[in-house]
Amino acid sequence: MTTERSYFQGVQAKLNFPRKEDKHAVLDLMRRFSSARRYAYNRLVEGVPREKLWSVEGPLGTLFGLGSYYIQGALLKAEMALRSAKERGIDPEKVVFGGRKLFLDLRKKHNLKVRKKKKREWKEKRQGLLYCRGKKRAGGNPNLRLEVKGGVLQLRINLGHGTYAPALVQTTHPNLGQLLQRVYARESYNVELTLKEGEVYANFTWEEKAPPLTSTRENGVLALDVNAEPYHLALALVGPDGSLRYHFTLPLDQVDRAPNRGAKETLLWMVAHEVTDFAVANGVAIATERLKHLRKSRRGDGSGRNFRRLQHRFAYASLLRKIHTLALKKGVEILQVNPQDTSTIGMLKYASQLSLSKDVAAAYVIGRRALGFEEKVPKSYQALLADPRFREDAEAFYRERVEELKEGMEKEKNPYLKCRLSREAAKAEKALVLLSPRSSPGSRKEVTGGRNSYGVNPWRVLRVGLFLPFLGGEVPRDLSRLKPVLVQGPPLYRDRGRGKEGGPRSLLPGRADGAREGAVRDLA
Repeated sequence: MTTERSYFQGVQAKLNFPRKEDKHAVLDLMRRFSSARRYAYNRLVEGVPREKLWSVEGPLGTLFGLGSYYIQGALLKAEMALRSAKERGIDPEKVVFGGRKLFLDLRKKHNLKVRKKKKREWKEKRQGLLYCRGKKRAGGNPNLRLEVKGGVLQLRINLGHGTYAPALVQTTHPNLGQLLQRVYARESYNVELTLKEGEVYANFTWEEKAPPLTSTRENGVLALDVNAEPYHLALALVGPDGSLRYHFTLPLDQVDRAPNRGAKETLLWMVAHEVTDFAVANGVAIATERLKHLRKSRRGDGSGRNFRRLQHRFAYASLLRKIHTLALKKGVEILQVNPQDTSTIGMLKYASQLSLSKDVAAAYVIGRRALGFEEKVPKSYQALLADPRFREDAEAFYRERVEELKEGMEKEKNPYLKCRLSREAAKAEKALVLLSPRSSPGSRKEVTGGRNSYGVNPWRVLRVGLFLPFLGGEVPRDLSRLKPVLVQGPPLYRDRGRGKEGGPRSLLPGRADGAREGAVRDLA
């Protein structure tokens, strides 16, 4: 039995009220609705059954003076907020309506002008909401109904007790024609009113049936990976047999240079159309990573100003949502995979072997994983993992790195740089745990192809053992020097001993004597 696929369309508009008293009445209704939503949320957290909150005679009707359809909307919004908190792993009792970040910011000292602005923003987010779900039998929407009078589109807002407030709808949204068709056909549409900078805005949404799938995994997949530096989208066309047929990149620098949010959104939609059109032209599905949460670094955590700037401009989630929406509308199948170790496997296995960039190689791994292929560790890497000298030299490198970083922490007086050194020392200690034979098992069959002698994910062991100690960087740009190891097998170690510099023996041909020292000094 196949489930019916659908998606939501929407129109955003600004509301203009011919009479001030009507606007004040609507703002009061929005305040009462927002209070009812918070009340319903708290009761649901306490375990009160929703049936006790449903009726007009219940607390939502008597305390806040709402009709039955508004009560249903408040309950629905409360349930959505509760479900969202649980999915994100947030304690439901600690949810702050209006935004925790803004709430904490209000507790800080600001000048009068800034504080007044932030307080108004807080009140608008906390008190500026009104929602009513659409009903076909009610002519589209029972309480917030669109009407066309004298060639002008207006929204009739039910204030209760038989009174209404008309508001003119101002918009140039491209979906306005589809919305008007629903209005004339008396089809259902949902309406949500929000408040921003003293103005009331309306968001009209409705559900559409998606077309049948025409581009599926049977013909292969178009896998994509978004990268922050350089800011671009890497794409790999993977055939049904798991082979790489074609690859290319789409730069996203123009998105970063967009003058405002509207221009940025337009550019992201253009990129999403380009990706989905390519998938349609080749009749393939689209494969992406399944990312629930992208961590954002903050000042003082040691991540560095440049890294935080790259992180906060990263529009990965927004771009993926747009690609998924367009794919649904164009009949393209969407496949989402676990992102664990995709970049690591791509760099170690395919970047040097197929002469790909690390980003395209990661996209290739995503595509293969979406088609169900396992990524087994090559025999040459297995031999390297079995060689005790590989682990010994890598452990020696990280032990010395930890000592140098801790010495730097003791001498460093700048708290931000000290925090950064602490982060790097923690990474080095974690690498030592990975390289230890006593580390706990952590491999996944579909990624590693089985456990190795170390009992942990072999790809991660190879990453910490090869990248920083022998290639000079945690994410090295030049991965070509891995090709002799991958193709010809691990070369013999050059037994240089522990000379004056105390460096480990060289594993890779042509490795410069100062590569290791440069890696240790990469924090300078």
